[in-house]
Amino acid sequence: MRGTMAEVGPVADKVTSYFYALLFVRHPELRALFPAAMDTQRDRLLKALLTAAEHIDNTPVLVEYLQNLGRGHRKYGTRPEHYPAVGECLIGALSRYASAVWDRETEAAWVRAYTTMSQVMIDTASADELRAPPWWHAQVVAHDLRTADVAVLTVRPDQPYPFLAGQYTSMETPWWPRVWRHYSFASAPRSDGLLTFHVKAVPAGWVSNALVHRARPGDVIRLGPPVGSMTVDHTKDNGLLCLGGGTGIAPIKALVEDIAERGARRPVEVFYGARTDHDLYDIDTLLRLRQSHPWLSVRAVVDQQAHLQLPDAIRAYGSWSEYDAYLSGPPGMIRNGVHALRDVGIPAHRIRHDSVEELVVVGD
Repeated sequence: MRGTMAEVGPVADKVTSYFYALLFVRHPELRALFPAAMDTQRDRLLKALLTAAEHIDNTPVLVEYLQNLGRGHRKYGTRPEHYPAVGECLIGALSRYASAVWDRETEAAWVRAYTTMSQVMIDTASADELRAPPWWHAQVVAHDLRTADVAVLTVRPDQPYPFLAGQYTSMETPWWPRVWRHYSFASAPRSDGLLTFHVKAVPAGWVSNALVHRARPGDVIRLGPPVGSMTVDHTKDNGLLCLGGGTGIAPIKALVEDIAERGARRPVEVFYGARTDHDLYDIDTLLRLRQSHPWLSVRAVVDQQAHLQLPDAIRAYGSWSEYDAYLSGPPGMIRNGVHALRDVGIPAHRIRHDSVEELVVVGD
């Protein structure tokens, strides 16, 4: 299977195009599950399948990934009978573009793997159907434009929405049906049930631009189920080292609120990274939290002033080997941050961040 992926890697775009062509020609009824403009969705399904295949030997990671996919795909209207069609077209696309290494044994391996993976997703979706809706409607109750391209949105779900601080969800706007993007919760769960998100509009970002520049109080959006494991283990009392870049500060603030609400006094060190002072759009909120909680430290790392990237800044402060680390921000920052944290002595199992694969589309 890895040999297949190495073979198709250089022609991934062609594999993706052929995969969807097969899917929609052989199973035209599935076209309605996808957005009208496929350029926003084009490679996600195939990328998810190949990402799962990469972790085929790591059962815990693979199962968790597939369970999240299974739960998340409910919002698209995916049913158990759809999975065989997708598998058939996946095999068709791979066999065409990995012909140099494709044989009966390879095909049998992919069929076995896909059958197993799809069954995990089907079973998870079936179990989830008994306890949660496929999506929630949520009304925008506040829209605060913090900068020209960053808005803080507060929404009210139409029914209870259980989540944990540090998690994220997918969001669909009424202006772009079936186009979903991921955003982190910017606060811990609240007694009034309201949810807050930080959204940065990016070039050609359909959902982000709609949420920042078009959404107003009264508009109704849809939310998928909460996902993500960047949560706090409250059975421990060691310190937290938190790195938030740009709107990645949103889940970091949620983690701080989570610690505060539980009355814990474990040290929490927050590094807030931004390109300019102007981009520190939520620094006042964090500084107010610091005034109320002496165990909290907040440091701003501004690229244009310090000429220092956020992951590198932590090397200038103390020893972090006994801390649990949390990272949130652009994929490149997370990758560099993981390397920097391991360099200063934090073991990999104590470094938490959202899936880089998922985060590739967070800002769209």
